[in-house]
Amino acid sequence: MEDRLLAERIVDQLADAIIYANRSGEIVRWNRASTGLFGSVPEEALGRSLDLIIPEHLRAAHWSGFNAAMKKGVMKLQGRPTLTRALHKNGRKLYVEMTFAVVKGDEGEVLGSVAMARDVTDRVERERSAARTT
Repeated sequence: MEDRLLAERIVDQLADAIIYANRSGEIVRWNRASTGLFGSVPEEALGRSLDLIIPEHLRAAHWSGFNAAMKKGVMKLQGRPTLTRALHKNGRKLYVEMTFAVVKGDEGEVLGSVAMARDVTDRVERERSAARTT
């Protein structure tokens, strides 16, 4: 099997959402798990801004960090998972655990950013509920 086809199959069959955005924050890659997590099919997500999945109150902070990463070629979190909020197509806010990476070309130029996300809403809500009862 051709390497490129195999890579596409791997990305599409991962259980975690994989989203690749170009330097301007436009969604270029959206795997099947992204549809399951965020509710939008690829035709609705591709070519759209990452604002599609970022709650409005977090957008300024997101774009500040995103633009700095695109300029510097490094991310503050350096691949460490972070808990944040995300937006489902139906307007529901989710808790997601995300990791981010800057994607670079052969010459080291910044091409964009990739994020891997998983829904941890149930876990976070259980933990918060348990904390309130203790």
